Amino acid sequence: MSEIVLVCTNDTQFTEEELAITRKVLFGKVDGLGPINKKKWRRFFSDMFKMGEGEATRIITHKARSGPFHNFHMLMEQKVFAAPERFDNFDKGFRDWLKVGAGHCDWHPGPKGGVFPVPKSISYADMEEHEMRDFHAAAIEFLRTPYAQKTLWKHLSEAARAEFMETIIERFER
Repeated sequence: MSEIVLVCTNDTQFTEEELAITRKVLFGKVDGLGPINKKKWRRFFSDMFKMGEGEATRIITHKARSGPFHNFHMLMEQKVFAAPERFDNFDKGFRDWLKVGAGHCDWHPGPKGGVFPVPKSISYADMEEHEMRDFHAAAIEFLRTPYAQKTLWKHLSEAARAEFMETIIERFER
């Protein structure tokens, strides 16, 4: 699920004509499914236009994930994991490292004043399709870094690491 936080940035008043155009755009293209959802959709926008400056609201969305793309990404992870000498545990070693490297983590305060990363889930329930595609692109970008390649294949030269990584991930770019 994605959460979008909206804030009213000013108290601009709109004319009835401007509001009519806005309604036509909003409700002419996308509308609630059935009478109950239509009412909720319209109420949400009505309430949004009544917000005062500084007032905030949030929208929680859920867009179904693509099974084929998820499988495509998982295959990439498996191909990269099969090649290194560094990790012996896929989920709690390699995958967590990849998530942190791709920036898919939360940062929490540590017991001694520092911070540490906690990898986020990429489950269907926790991540929408566009987020999965963004994570996939960030993972590929991270895997192309000299740091990631050195972590995976310390014994190879920098050029050999980069070339080896490309042979694995080039087919997974989208």
